[in-house]
Amino acid sequence: MSSLTQQGADAPPRRIGSSPAAVPAATMTPVAQGRPGAGRRRDPYLDNAKYLAILLVAVGHVLPVVVEGSRATRALYMLVYAFHMPTFVLISGHLSRSYVGRPDQLRRLLTGVALPYLVFEVAYTLLIRWGAQPERPYSLLHPSYLMWFLIALFVWRTTAPFWSVVRWPVALSLAIAAAAAVTPDLDGVVGMQRVLQFLPFFVIGLRMRPEHFRFLRRRSVRAVAVLVLAGALPFTYWATASIYITWFYRTVSAQEMGVAWGPGLVRVGALFVCATILTAAFLALVPGRRVWFTTLGSGTLCGYLLHGFLVRGGQYSGFFDRFPWLNTPGGRVFLTVATIAVMTLLCTPVVRRALRPVTEPELRWAFRPDGRGGGGPGRR
Repeated sequence: MSSLTQQGADAPPRRIGSSPAAVPAATMTPVAQGRPGAGRRRDPYLDNAKYLAILLVAVGHVLPVVVEGSRATRALYMLVYAFHMPTFVLISGHLSRSYVGRPDQLRRLLTGVALPYLVFEVAYTLLIRWGAQPERPYSLLHPSYLMWFLIALFVWRTTAPFWSVVRWPVALSLAIAAAAAVTPDLDGVVGMQRVLQFLPFFVIGLRMRPEHFRFLRRRSVRAVAVLVLAGALPFTYWATASIYITWFYRTVSAQEMGVAWGPGLVRVGALFVCATILTAAFLALVPGRRVWFTTLGSGTLCGYLLHGFLVRGGQYSGFFDRFPWLNTPGGRVFLTVATIAVMTLLCTPVVRRALRPVTEPELRWAFRPDGRGGGGPGRR
């Protein structure tokens, strides 16, 4: 990341062995589950999954700082990006399964997703203008760095009622994703390439029921999950020299990566299968009971929005370049542990309360006081 300027959605396809690209990450904001007015008990399993997934996001963002010269680090980087975004999108879809467009849900969508996007898109644009591109324009249609996920979440959630009425929703979403993967120049506005290519995971999350997660946590399934994840890293190590990391970003079409649409569909399909298996393995190993970090799962939005300033700020200022020892095995371990510690702090309740005016505002003045305008339940 030390040689990085403006990358992510705007970066050209590169092999992981060359100048590494920072990639977007994601987080989720839960929606009310069950019937309106029903008691809302947070599921510790989902909060645990969100916290562990956001750690993968942060670690994946700092790995490019020390990826050069270490094939093992490149392999870990690729493995993280093979499934951490599908995991986030799937859980986000599951948390959106009760969304039907009620006034209170629309209000929460605007205040909890749209407003943070507007505020932090401006903030990240200012950061990029300071550190890399002084002439970068302000554009709400071209999300900066990791802000693409909030646009995607807004789009996915508004389509949630549609997936409950169509036949074969997962198959249809896969067809849409496949069509997007072989459609060039689709990512020019609101990151549409990623919105559509990650769509199947959101729909799968919508269709998953609690018993599906209970199945994943069976002892036999968890044993298989350990074997899957244990075998995934050496396989990725073997494959890292021949795979473009851009395939995992899902920012461009197969043709834009120099692959014809037919072979491109095969690769996209293989990537979807691998991502699904790894996501299932990850979810199988997530604790189902309350643990010390369960509460932190409700603060992942804050950690997601803030950690990018630390990563990009360190990159733009040359902070990481001042410590060449980070490129040693011990330095890589230190950086990983430090990243986990910082991300944990960013997800704490005190940070969540500090950001609440932006991430969880009531804004009652902006909505009609009657049922048509959002007189529904308050903050969740």
